[in-house]
Amino acid sequence: MIEITDFEERKNALHRHLIPASERPASSARGVHHIAMICSNAEATIAFYQGVLGFPLVEIFENRDYDGSMHFFFDIGEGNLLAFFDFPGLGLGEIIEAHGGLQHLAISMTPENFEAAKLRVEAAGIEYRGPDLGVKNSIYMRDPDGIQIEILSHPLLDTDFV
Repeated sequence: MIEITDFEERKNALHRHLIPASERPASSARGVHHIAMICSNAEATIAFYQGVLGFPLVEIFENRDYDGSMHFFFDIGEGNLLAFFDFPGLGLGEIIEAHGGLQHLAISMTPENFEAAKLRVEAAGIEYRGPDLGVKNSIYMRDPDGIQIEILSHPLLDTDFV
């Protein structure tokens, strides 16, 4: 059975965890070292992330847990990496949205890089959505395996999207 609740009520209940910026301690993390996802086709993945979005491929090595599988990395700026595994022969299924899964990955770009990437997305014939919902400088698309990617020209650590 689906339980429908009031958004404001739920938000207010969680608000007690929100520490005001003036009182908030610094994070214990330095940043995202890498996010690791799975692809079905390394060539198509490299063409999309490096060729279309402009994230340089910086490393490729064999996956230590699965012989013949590649582990490769793209530079997504600020010392952060986006990594992929391919698992040839495993017969993995397509991506689904589920609890604990990835709904989308949002990557910030400078306004100039955002506009250039958007032009490359259009030139590649990749369908995208946006700008919408009041977000002026953001588009959503799917990578070759259906992973939803958002690129935006909004500054890091700024959640005031509208």
